[in-house]
Amino acid sequence: MRKKPFNPANDGAKTDLAKTMSYGDYLHIDTILDQQHCLSEAHDEMLFIIQHQTSELWMKQLLHEMSAARLALETGKLQNMMKMLSRVSKILEQLNNQWDVLRTMTPADYTQFRETLGLSSGFQSYQYRMIEYIFGNRNTNMLKAHEHTPDAYTKLTTELARTSFYDEVVGLLFKTLDGTIDAMPAPHLDTHHEARPEIQARWKIVYEDINSHWALYELAEKLVDIEDYFRRWRFNHVTTVERVIGFKRGTGGTSGVQYLRRMLEVELFPELWHLRGEL
Repeated sequence: MRKKPFNPANDGAKTDLAKTMSYGDYLHIDTILDQQHCLSEAHDEMLFIIQHQTSELWMKQLLHEMSAARLALETGKLQNMMKMLSRVSKILEQLNNQWDVLRTMTPADYTQFRETLGLSSGFQSYQYRMIEYIFGNRNTNMLKAHEHTPDAYTKLTTELARTSFYDEVVGLLFKTLDGTIDAMPAPHLDTHHEARPEIQARWKIVYEDINSHWALYELAEKLVDIEDYFRRWRFNHVTTVERVIGFKRGTGGTSGVQYLRRMLEVELFPELWHLRGEL
C-alpha cells in the first residue's frame, strides 16, 4: 500500500528529515554560516563581517526589486511597480537599522583588526555601485574599481548601456503630461543626474494639481521616500565612520569621512526636491 503524503495539518511536526528537504537545505544555511572567516583574534571582527555581508544580501534584494520595478514600468504595470518601490524603502530602512549595531563597536575594538582588511573598502562594493547606476547616479569614474572582477564589471557596464529607472520615470512623466516624449531631455546614460528645469516644470504641474495627476504624484512621493532613506543610509555611514576612526583615511585609500560627506551632496531625483521651494 502506498504511504500517504505527509500532511502538516494532521500529522504534526515532522522530525525525520533524512529523506526530504529541510529548512537548512532550502536556505543553504551551512554554506552561509561558513562564510565568516575572521583574520584576527579580535572579538568584533565577526560583527564587522556579518554587518557587511548582510548589507550585501539586502542590496541584492533591493536590486532584484528595482530591476522588476523598471520592467513593470516599461510594460505599463504601474501598480506592481509601486509595491516594489514600497519594498525598496523598507529594505533601505533595514539597512539603516544595521548601523545601530555596528556603532556598538568602539575605536579600540576596530583598531584590533583594521590592519587585516588591507585595501578592502565599502566603496568597492559593486552592488552599491549598481544601486546608484540603476537609480541614475552614473559616475563612470568609479568603474575602474571593479575592473579586477570581470563579472561585476560586465554587469555594471551592461547597466550603463540601459536607461536608468529615473529616466524611465521622466519618460512616463513627459508622455503623460505632453502626450509625447519628443521634448524629453536626453537620458543620463553616463553621468550623475543634475536638476533640469524642463523636468522640474513638469513635476510642478503634477504637484499643483495632484487630483488630476494622482498616479504621477504617488510615484513621485515613492521616489522621495526612497531617496530620503538612501540619504539617511549615507549619513549613518558617515557618522559611524567618524565615530569609529575619526578623520583617518579609509582602508581603500579614500579620504574617509571627507569623501563620504561629499557623497551626501549627490541627489538621485533632484527635481523632486528642488521644486518644493516653488510650491
